[in-house]
Amino acid sequence: MEKEMPDKKDRLLHALGQGMTMIHVDARRPGVLVPEYLKNEAHLLLNLSYRFAPPDLAVGEWGVRSTLTFGGKRFTVAVPWSALYAISSHATKEFWMFPEDMPKELLEGIPPPQGEMTPPAPIPSRSFLREVVSEEAPLMPRKAVQDEAASPPSRGHLRLVK
Repeated sequence: MEKEMPDKKDRLLHALGQGMTMIHVDARRPGVLVPEYLKNEAHLLLNLSYRFAPPDLAVGEWGVRSTLTFGGKRFTVAVPWSALYAISSHATKEFWMFPEDMPKELLEGIPPPQGEMTPPAPIPSRSFLREVVSEEAPLMPRKAVQDEAASPPSRGHLRLVK
């Protein structure tokens, strides 16, 4: 398991260098610190960014720590590497999954890989993770995604009225 930790760390640091990043967490694992009402979540999604205030995001040998906002209230979360099982970059649309750390409930919802000799597996009635293919909207070209990620953030449209 020691091999996966640096890989997760490197991939997370790479994604964070590109912009906002989402981590997929099993909040039930030991060492995870999240608000009380989220502690039983097998698939908790947390957005991380170096631009969040306060700027206290820390990625270390143990895992990830950051102060995030939940329902308008700040909370310092802590996620050990063993509880993080997927990383996705909002900026580049890259996605990394670490099946060895995924909760059993999620793994059971994924059909096994199908080869020529394997009969097709029935699709479970309730699968948690699945591939979604949309033929209606074409994917954004990679150059457009990079241009969008490199552009400065737009100014908010809200203003203070006294």
